[in-house]
Amino acid sequence: MKLIQAIQLVAASTVILLPLAAHSAEAALGKTLTESPALSAEDVAAIGERIRQTGAQMRADLKEARARLDAQKADQEAERKREAKKEVASQAQAQRDAAQQSELRKRQAALATQRTLEAQHQAELEHQEAQAKLSAQEEKLAAMERAAQALQNARQSAGVGAFADGSP
Repeated sequence: MKLIQAIQLVAASTVILLPLAAHSAEAALGKTLTESPALSAEDVAAIGERIRQTGAQMRADLKEARARLDAQKADQEAERKREAKKEVASQAQAQRDAAQQSELRKRQAALATQRTLEAQHQAELEHQEAQAKLSAQEEKLAAMERAAQALQNARQSAGVGAFADGSP
């Protein structure tokens, strides 16, 4: 807006100072006002028309400059919006990536926990199996000891000779 006002001020100043500059030029040449020919109505009309044309041209130039300025501002605003959208999109992508990483870590942790539980369960089954074998061996040993005790008791009660030859 200040650019337009400045251009208008320069144009108005030029129009106002133009007649003064003409008189100064005549004075410098040594002419006096009385020696200068009077302007005819045609000359005044031509000068007026030239001033109107100059004013119209300045208005057109100002409109064109304003249009360029508005277009430049619109371009800058569009670029700013594109950058903002790009930034929002990159932030959203970063959040999605972080969420995916977090989900992946959770799944890996759950899988590791499941594997640990399976390993513990397998170890418990193996321990139970070993306990069962040990218990079976202990029962077998106890049965053998009872059988040996029973045999020894039977020998003592019947005497050594009764079982010595192996026939009844």
